[in-house]
Amino acid sequence: MIVAGRLYIARHGETVFNAGRRIQGDAPHTPLTRAGFAQADSMGQALRRLLGPRPALTLWSSTAGRALQTLAIIAEHLELDWHAARVDDRLREIDVGGWSGRTYADLVAEGGPVLDRDTGLFLRRADDGEWYDGIAARLNDWIADHGQDAGDRLIIMHGVSSRVFRGLLTGMDARSDHGAPVAPGLPQGSIVMIAQGVEQAIHIGDGHAPA
Repeated sequence: MIVAGRLYIARHGETVFNAGRRIQGDAPHTPLTRAGFAQADSMGQALRRLLGPRPALTLWSSTAGRALQTLAIIAEHLELDWHAARVDDRLREIDVGGWSGRTYADLVAEGGPVLDRDTGLFLRRADDGEWYDGIAARLNDWIADHGQDAGDRLIIMHGVSSRVFRGLLTGMDARSDHGAPVAPGLPQGSIVMIAQGVEQAIHIGDGHAPA
């Protein structure tokens, strides 16, 4: 799906849930760890080297605190106004329903594997949770509203939702078992640029959480 301009899509830094091996989903307030702040700092440095100070970027973020924290640090490096960022709930992470806050180990003990070790994708969903096709639907809505906005954009997102977003933007085929296109996973603290449907890695973070 071709959109206007260049989209810099970033995955937020490590959080206390990630460090504790707890499933996070769209939990609104899971703060960054010191490692997460360091990852955000590295992302800001990478973008500053690439784009220089005060680049012509529209700032976007998920509504989650961890994404907004990450954006605040990046914006400081770029000398951009964090308060001017546009926030949209459609950019949020997958909703894992009643799984939110529980450890992966507990979920595995109760019902078997949760994630595919090779792909990092969910093997099953929470009874009251969202699936990949639902993520694609809301992100397609965002693209319909803002895909042709003028100029370049920096978008701070999450592990699972950014994979679906990148899959949509690069024209990947939908996975039969997930009902949506899903790009390969990237560590926390990573940034890619997508222009004219082509993705380029800008910075690969050192995070390790599954997504």
